[in-house]
Amino acid sequence: YRSYGSFIPLQKSDVLKHLKRRFNADFIDRKNVIFPEVTKYRAAIIQKPVPSFRVVYKKHTLTLDDLSTLADQNWLNDQVMNMYGELIMDSAHHKVHFLNSFFHRQLMTKGYDGVKRWTKQVDLFSKNLLLVPIHLEVHWCLVTADSVKKKICIYDSQGNAIQKVARVTADFMSFFVTLIHVLIPQQTNENDCGVFVLEYSRCLALGKPLHFSQKDIPKIRKRIYKELCDCKLHEQG
Repeated sequence: YRSYGSFIPLQKSDVLKHLKRRFNADFIDRKNVIFPEVTKYRAAIIQKPVPSFRVVYKKHTLTLDDLSTLADQNWLNDQVMNMYGELIMDSAHHKVHFLNSFFHRQLMTKGYDGVKRWTKQVDLFSKNLLLVPIHLEVHWCLVTADSVKKKICIYDSQGNAIQKVARVTADFMSFFVTLIHVLIPQQTNENDCGVFVLEYSRCLALGKPLHFSQKDIPKIRKRIYKELCDCKLHEQG
Protein backbone atom coordinates (compact mmCIF):
# COMPACT_ATOMS: atom_id res chain seq x y z
CA TYR A 1 0.00 0.00 0.00
CA ARG A 2 2.85 2.39 0.87
CA SER A 3 4.77 1.32 -2.25
CA TYR A 4 1.95 1.89 -4.72
CA GLY A 5 -0.38 4.36 -3.02
CA SER A 6 -3.39 2.10 -3.52
CA PHE A 7 -4.33 -1.54 -3.98
CA ILE A 8 -5.04 -1.09 -7.70
CA PRO A 9 -1.93 -2.96 -8.95
CA LEU A 10 -2.10 -5.82 -6.46
CA GLN A 11 -3.42 -9.20 -7.48
CA LYS A 12 -4.67 -11.92 -5.17
CA SER A 13 -1.64 -13.99 -6.08
CA ASP A 14 0.52 -11.21 -4.60
CA VAL A 15 -1.18 -11.79 -1.26
CA LEU A 16 -0.37 -15.50 -1.37
CA LYS A 17 3.28 -14.73 -2.17
CA HIS A 18 3.46 -12.29 0.74
CA LEU A 19 1.96 -14.83 3.15
CA LYS A 20 4.40 -17.48 1.96
CA ARG A 21 7.36 -15.17 2.57
CA ARG A 22 6.03 -14.06 5.94
CA PHE A 23 5.14 -17.48 7.36
CA ASN A 24 7.31 -19.76 5.21
CA ALA A 25 4.25 -21.80 4.30
CA ASP A 26 2.11 -22.35 1.22
CA PHE A 27 -1.43 -21.01 1.59
CA ILE A 28 -2.68 -22.04 -1.85
CA ASP A 29 -5.03 -24.63 -0.34
CA ARG A 30 -6.67 -21.88 1.74
CA LYS A 31 -7.25 -19.42 -1.08
CA ASN A 32 -11.03 -19.96 -0.92
CA VAL A 33 -10.91 -18.43 2.56
CA ILE A 34 -8.23 -15.81 1.92
CA PHE A 35 -9.46 -14.34 -1.37
CA PRO A 36 -12.93 -13.27 -0.15
CA GLU A 37 -11.26 -11.49 2.78
CA VAL A 38 -8.88 -9.73 0.41
CA THR A 39 -11.81 -8.60 -1.73
CA LYS A 40 -13.66 -7.17 1.28
CA TYR A 41 -10.56 -5.42 2.61
CA ARG A 42 -9.72 -3.94 -0.76
CA ALA A 43 -13.27 -2.62 -1.19
CA ALA A 44 -13.04 -0.89 2.19
CA ILE A 45 -9.56 0.56 1.84
CA ILE A 46 -9.93 1.74 -1.77
CA GLN A 47 -11.90 4.70 -0.44
CA LYS A 48 -8.81 5.81 1.50
CA PRO A 49 -5.93 6.26 -0.95
CA VAL A 50 -2.68 7.93 0.06
CA PRO A 51 -3.44 11.57 -0.90
CA SER A 52 0.16 12.78 -1.15
CA PHE A 53 1.45 9.79 -3.12
CA ARG A 54 3.75 10.79 -5.99
CA VAL A 55 6.05 9.05 -8.43
CA VAL A 56 8.84 11.27 -9.76
CA TYR A 57 11.14 10.08 -12.53
CA LYS A 58 13.32 12.44 -14.57
CA LYS A 59 10.96 15.14 -15.87
CA HIS A 60 7.82 13.12 -15.10
CA THR A 61 5.57 13.30 -12.04
CA LEU A 62 2.62 10.99 -11.54
CA THR A 63 -0.04 11.57 -8.92
CA LEU A 64 -2.41 8.94 -7.62
CA ASP A 65 -5.07 10.37 -9.93
CA ASP A 66 -2.77 9.69 -12.88
CA LEU A 67 -2.02 6.15 -11.74
CA SER A 68 -5.70 5.50 -11.10
CA THR A 69 -6.32 5.71 -14.84
CA LEU A 70 -4.82 2.20 -14.88
CA ALA A 71 -7.65 0.86 -12.73
CA ASP A 72 -10.47 -1.22 -14.18
CA GLN A 73 -11.29 0.04 -17.69
CA ASN A 74 -10.33 3.70 -17.28
CA TRP A 75 -8.78 5.61 -20.16
CA LEU A 76 -5.06 6.26 -19.75
CA ASN A 77 -3.92 9.87 -19.63
CA ASP A 78 -0.92 11.56 -21.25
CA GLN A 79 1.15 11.56 -18.06
CA VAL A 80 0.99 7.77 -17.80
CA MET A 81 1.67 7.31 -21.52
CA ASN A 82 4.71 9.59 -21.50
CA MET A 83 6.40 8.29 -18.35
CA TYR A 84 5.95 4.70 -19.50
CA GLY A 85 7.48 5.72 -22.81
CA GLU A 86 10.49 7.01 -20.86
CA LEU A 87 10.87 3.63 -19.15
CA ILE A 88 10.68 1.90 -22.52
CA MET A 89 13.48 4.10 -23.90
CA ASP A 90 15.67 3.36 -20.88
CA SER A 91 15.10 -0.39 -21.19
CA ALA A 92 15.93 -0.29 -24.90
CA HIS A 93 19.22 1.50 -24.10
CA HIS A 94 18.03 4.58 -25.99
CA LYS A 95 18.12 2.89 -29.38
CA VAL A 96 14.39 3.55 -29.40
CA HIS A 97 12.74 6.94 -29.04
CA PHE A 98 9.20 7.35 -27.73
CA LEU A 99 7.83 10.68 -28.88
CA ASN A 100 5.75 12.67 -26.42
CA SER A 101 2.03 11.98 -26.78
CA PHE A 102 1.44 15.68 -27.50
CA PHE A 103 3.83 15.57 -30.48
CA HIS A 104 1.25 14.45 -33.03
CA ARG A 105 -1.36 16.99 -31.92
CA GLN A 106 1.17 19.80 -32.10
CA LEU A 107 2.37 18.61 -35.49
CA MET A 108 -1.17 18.59 -36.87
CA THR A 109 -2.05 22.05 -35.57
CA LYS A 110 1.23 23.95 -36.03
CA GLY A 111 3.22 21.91 -38.51
CA TYR A 112 6.90 21.04 -38.29
CA ASP A 113 7.85 24.46 -36.89
CA GLY A 114 5.65 23.72 -33.91
CA VAL A 115 7.52 20.55 -32.93
CA LYS A 116 11.10 20.96 -34.12
CA ARG A 117 12.28 22.20 -30.73
CA TRP A 118 10.84 19.05 -29.11
CA THR A 119 13.46 16.90 -30.82
CA LYS A 120 16.29 19.44 -30.77
CA GLN A 121 18.15 17.55 -28.03
CA VAL A 122 17.61 14.15 -29.67
CA ASP A 123 19.34 12.79 -32.76
CA LEU A 124 16.39 10.90 -34.19
CA PHE A 125 18.50 9.46 -37.00
CA SER A 126 20.65 7.66 -34.43
CA LYS A 127 17.61 5.72 -33.25
CA ASN A 128 16.68 2.38 -34.72
CA LEU A 129 13.00 2.81 -33.99
CA LEU A 130 10.67 5.74 -33.36
CA LEU A 131 7.46 5.13 -31.43
CA VAL A 132 4.76 7.73 -32.04
CA PRO A 133 1.58 7.44 -29.95
CA ILE A 134 -1.30 9.12 -31.76
CA HIS A 135 -4.47 10.29 -30.07
CA LEU A 136 -7.41 10.70 -32.43
CA GLU A 137 -10.27 12.22 -30.48
CA VAL A 138 -11.09 9.27 -28.18
CA HIS A 139 -8.76 6.61 -29.55
CA TRP A 140 -5.06 5.83 -29.17
CA CYS A 141 -3.05 4.09 -31.88
CA LEU A 142 0.67 3.71 -32.58
CA VAL A 143 2.88 4.61 -35.52
CA THR A 144 6.43 3.28 -35.68
CA ALA A 145 9.23 4.45 -37.96
CA ASP A 146 12.14 2.11 -38.64
CA SER A 147 15.04 4.33 -39.70
CA VAL A 148 17.09 1.39 -40.97
CA LYS A 149 14.45 -0.19 -43.18
CA LYS A 150 12.80 3.15 -44.04
CA LYS A 151 9.49 1.65 -43.04
CA ILE A 152 6.47 3.01 -41.22
CA CYS A 153 4.07 0.64 -39.48
CA ILE A 154 0.64 1.44 -38.08
CA TYR A 155 -0.70 -0.46 -35.08
CA ASP A 156 -4.38 0.10 -34.38
CA SER A 157 -6.14 -2.08 -31.81
CA GLN A 158 -9.54 -1.33 -33.37
CA GLY A 159 -8.61 -0.94 -37.02
CA ASN A 160 -10.97 1.96 -37.68
CA ALA A 161 -8.38 4.76 -37.62
CA ILE A 162 -5.88 3.20 -39.99
CA GLN A 163 -6.73 5.12 -43.16
CA LYS A 164 -6.73 8.47 -41.38
CA VAL A 165 -3.35 7.78 -39.78
CA ALA A 166 -1.93 6.46 -43.05
CA ARG A 167 -2.78 9.75 -44.80
CA VAL A 168 -1.05 11.72 -42.07
CA THR A 169 2.14 9.66 -42.17
CA ALA A 170 2.22 9.81 -45.97
CA ASP A 171 2.14 13.61 -45.84
CA PHE A 172 5.01 13.98 -43.38
CA MET A 173 7.20 10.94 -44.13
CA SER A 174 6.75 10.36 -47.84
CA PHE A 175 10.21 8.80 -48.19
CA PHE A 176 9.17 5.87 -45.98
CA VAL A 177 7.08 2.89 -47.05
CA THR A 178 3.88 2.66 -45.00
CA LEU A 179 2.73 -0.76 -43.84
CA ILE A 180 -0.47 -1.54 -41.99
CA HIS A 181 -0.37 -4.36 -39.48
CA VAL A 182 -3.66 -6.24 -39.41
CA LEU A 183 -2.80 -9.46 -37.58
CA ILE A 184 -2.09 -7.86 -34.23
CA PRO A 185 -3.84 -8.12 -30.85
CA GLN A 186 -7.19 -6.33 -30.97
CA GLN A 187 -9.29 -4.85 -28.21
CA THR A 188 -12.87 -5.99 -27.75
CA ASN A 189 -14.10 -2.96 -25.81
CA GLU A 190 -13.92 0.83 -26.12
CA ASN A 191 -11.60 1.53 -23.19
CA ASP A 192 -8.25 -0.23 -23.52
CA CYS A 193 -6.65 1.36 -26.60
CA GLY A 194 -4.04 3.21 -24.51
CA VAL A 195 -2.98 0.00 -22.79
CA PHE A 196 -2.67 -1.73 -26.17
CA VAL A 197 -0.46 1.10 -27.46
CA LEU A 198 1.86 0.83 -24.45
CA GLU A 199 2.08 -2.95 -24.77
CA TYR A 200 2.72 -2.73 -28.52
CA SER A 201 5.47 -0.19 -27.76
CA ARG A 202 7.06 -2.30 -25.05
CA CYS A 203 7.11 -5.46 -27.17
CA LEU A 204 8.45 -3.73 -30.28
CA ALA A 205 11.15 -1.82 -28.37
CA LEU A 206 12.39 -4.96 -26.61
CA GLY A 207 12.11 -7.20 -29.67
CA LYS A 208 9.36 -9.38 -28.23
CA PRO A 209 6.43 -10.87 -30.17
CA LEU A 210 2.98 -9.39 -29.71
CA HIS A 211 1.68 -12.39 -27.81
CA PHE A 212 -1.13 -10.92 -25.74
CA SER A 213 -4.87 -10.47 -26.07
CA GLN A 214 -7.80 -8.64 -24.50
CA LYS A 215 -8.01 -11.18 -21.67
CA ASP A 216 -4.45 -10.26 -20.61
CA ILE A 217 -5.19 -6.55 -20.29
CA PRO A 218 -6.23 -6.54 -16.59
CA LYS A 219 -2.87 -8.12 -15.66
CA ILE A 220 -1.01 -5.79 -18.02
CA ARG A 221 -2.65 -2.76 -16.38
CA LYS A 222 -1.46 -3.94 -12.97
CA ARG A 223 2.04 -4.63 -14.28
CA ILE A 224 2.30 -1.19 -15.88
CA TYR A 225 1.19 0.41 -12.59
CA LYS A 226 3.92 -1.45 -10.68
CA GLU A 227 6.56 -0.63 -13.30
CA LEU A 228 5.70 3.07 -13.14
CA CYS A 229 6.00 3.05 -9.34
CA ASP A 230 9.28 1.10 -9.52
CA CYS A 231 10.54 3.42 -12.31
CA LYS A 232 11.71 0.47 -14.39
CA LEU A 233 10.30 -2.24 -16.62
CA HIS A 234 10.14 -5.71 -15.10
CA GLU A 235 11.88 -8.64 -16.74
CA GLN A 236 8.75 -10.71 -17.13
CA GLY A 237 6.00 -9.21 -19.27
